[in-house]
Amino acid sequence: MNALPGKIIPFTKASACGNDFLIIEGAGMSGDLSAISRRLCDRHNGVGADGVEWLFADSAADARAQLFNADGSEAEVSGNGTRCVAAYLHAQREKPEIAILTGAGLKNCRLTGRQGSEFEFEADMGRPVVAGQSAIETMWVRAVGTKVSMGNPHFVIFVDAFQEGWQRQAALIATQPAFPQGTNVEYVVVRGPNEIEIRLFERGVGETLSSGTGSCASAVAAIASQRALSPVKVTAQGGTQIVRWEDRVYLRGPATLICRGEFFI
Repeated sequence: MNALPGKIIPFTKASACGNDFLIIEGAGMSGDLSAISRRLCDRHNGVGADGVEWLFADSAADARAQLFNADGSEAEVSGNGTRCVAAYLHAQREKPEIAILTGAGLKNCRLTGRQGSEFEFEADMGRPVVAGQSAIETMWVRAVGTKVSMGNPHFVIFVDAFQEGWQRQAALIATQPAFPQGTNVEYVVVRGPNEIEIRLFERGVGETLSSGTGSCASAVAAIASQRALSPVKVTAQGGTQIVRWEDRVYLRGPATLICRGEFFI
């Protein structure tokens, strides 16, 4: 058997409500992580994922996670990605609480359930910043939404129903000058006093089945505008998460370890 050419990168693939990530130990890794992440996330010529969580040792946490989106752009944090990292680390260490240092600070994840490769965690996502309503008006798009920061930027738009073509509008909103770093865009339908349904367009990825920080931002915007009360059940196309806002925001949801493999570069 001939030896495989190039470098081999071991990975673990995990998913949280259909939001999928590759988890890779970054120690000793050389090269352009952005370019490598883009190759890994390609769903035709790579492994396929919404992002890559590169893990590094850190004295203040169980691991430091550096996140790159599918397009190779670096992101501050992903709620779902952080939960996937927590599942990966818990499977190795069996600690009931996992501390992960992200680009948006330290995130503590508490295990609330496990069945085989399926885990449930509640993560302390920190204190949100609600900047209030803003209007986006151009020749091509008009929308009113609420700016929320969960350590990364969000623009939350409340609608009566999800309209066909919302993805095109979200793509235009995400790149407006009002968002110099780009933004994640959420469309929210309020289903009840403690329940919302969302659609998501993530910066650097596009439409996704779920988002942890997007679920948090949407719930926070709904609570701040008195459309909903904490805790909020947040349903996306990929599944359901629970958001509590008690000064700090707490996100509870599943994470599943899917497979392990090797990528050749």
